[in-house]
Amino acid sequence: MNSSNSLEARDLAALRQSVIEQARLDFDNRYPHLEFPPAVALICAYEEEGAIGDVLAKMPSEACGLPLMTLVVVDGGEDRTAEISESSGATTFVFPRNLGHGVALQVGYRLCVEQGASYVVTLDADGQNDPAELPSMLQPLVDDEADFVVASRRLGVDTTTDRFRKVGVVVFSSIMNRMTGAHLTDTSNGYRALRVSMLADVVDRLRQEQYQTAELLITCLKRGWRVTERPTMWLPRQAGTTKKGKNWLFGFRYARVVLSTWWRER
Repeated sequence: MNSSNSLEARDLAALRQSVIEQARLDFDNRYPHLEFPPAVALICAYEEEGAIGDVLAKMPSEACGLPLMTLVVVDGGEDRTAEISESSGATTFVFPRNLGHGVALQVGYRLCVEQGASYVVTLDADGQNDPAELPSMLQPLVDDEADFVVASRRLGVDTTTDRFRKVGVVVFSSIMNRMTGAHLTDTSNGYRALRVSMLADVVDRLRQEQYQTAELLITCLKRGWRVTERPTMWLPRQAGTTKKGKNWLFGFRYARVVLSTWWRER
């Protein structure tokens, strides 16, 4: 990396950190005595005002006998996502500008580590994951059968119609299994249950601003954490459009994250 690119990277990192610190100050002012329960449902949202209200209305208040808190990290944006999240009763952390889904997840992970939660379940804000399935995702962690549970639309039911994405799920799962020695059917699913002690081990190794699903999974597998799957329903997006870009661009970027993470963690 030349000096110009290095300076630009440092400037971007400093800007990102400033945005996060500003958001944390606002969060602490709004929730001065907040205590996290053992289980947290983490939703990262960018301009999802058309879907997030319905998602939050379906969130359970307990799972597997544990109280469950819903934490929404709003990744900037110009719509009413943050307002709807707060009015729905979700604990809401708001970035003043967009930083990327991966950064929002990292902030959510660090909050859970810092606040002493035991388990985190991540799900999408667009309605493609069914909150009713959250207990089945969490149960292997509670039973100490796994540290990382990935939802599988291939073991469950995929009600969407994008054939390119369906083929991509098969292809990327095969590639990642060969890289890591795992036997997973759906390695690109954002519906995941995670042990917080595992997150404490890996969160500082995460770098991706987007497409963090592959990075997190490869890192955890390479560091010896136990990963399993549970069948789930994959639903069409409730409103709005995908933030992942066109299929070819998503595939290219996702492949780049897979290869770069594997090379780093090999």
